Amino acid sequence: MRDRSLVKDLILPIAIVAGFALLSPLSDLVASQKPQLPESYADADLFVKGRELKGFVLGTDSLVADWYWMRSLQYIGDKLVNSTEDVRLDDLRYLNPRLLYPMLDSATDLDPHFIAPYTYGAMVLPAIDGEQAIALTQKGIANNPKEWRLYQHLGYIYWRAKAYPQAAETYDIGSKIEGSAPFMKMMAAAMKSEGGSRTTARAIYQEMYDSAPDEAVKRTAESRLQELKWFDERDAINEKLAETKTRTGECPQNLSDITSALLTVNLPDGDFGVNARGDLVDPTGAPYLLDRTECRVEIDRNLSKLPLETNR
Repeated sequence: MRDRSLVKDLILPIAIVAGFALLSPLSDLVASQKPQLPESYADADLFVKGRELKGFVLGTDSLVADWYWMRSLQYIGDKLVNSTEDVRLDDLRYLNPRLLYPMLDSATDLDPHFIAPYTYGAMVLPAIDGEQAIALTQKGIANNPKEWRLYQHLGYIYWRAKAYPQAAETYDIGSKIEGSAPFMKMMAAAMKSEGGSRTTARAIYQEMYDSAPDEAVKRTAESRLQELKWFDERDAINEKLAETKTRTGECPQNLSDITSALLTVNLPDGDFGVNARGDLVDPTGAPYLLDRTECRVEIDRNLSKLPLETNR
């Protein structure tokens, strides 16, 4: 009788675990069988939110949180791969990624001390919904008040929104947490004096790149640094093109005509890139193009991996 009772007691927990294990492949099967719908209906709502599972997954909350986290990365990755538009890091709303926040929110409901979802949300959500980005990061701070990097992330979100006073205050609070990096106090001061400068942006993204907890954040920070380098190179190249046109009366035939002049330019992030043929290349290695009508440098959007739509 005791054995039968023990078996009976184990049936429900085993059934719950087995049911959850089948959730992912089952959802994939359902997704593969559903009919074609307009793009705005492409995302199926979450079957179960994290807060509804908490306490019912037999101590595997962290494991389930990791599942939601991994799904969120795959979700955005699939959106980018399937998009026919140029990647725009400043505004990802064109991807209609309405499930990203619920996924990250569910991950952090199940494991409030799981820092990676907060970090990724702070990096990506500002380009989708600033209020969601703030809400998720403030949730992280409430659950992890000694994690100074969460203040760094919140300061970044305010900086992205050009809310420099709030950014300065947030960086300052974070700088007072034990173990925080000197970067925090430096940013608190920078927000007050040059919040919108490229120098500040470069410092923010370089710190993010150097301290990234995962490859997704590292790749995003790297793209931002490449974007900033392009802005600096663009300004320098266009200045030399204008000087040459003023001196000779016409725009150079090729960018190679001003290569020697560019050797005298000091860029914040190092020298200009040149490929094996001697062509000037952008930070992703794609040769620059010359628009002789406007006499300015352009990016080859067929080859370049720069995620650009802005003209800063």
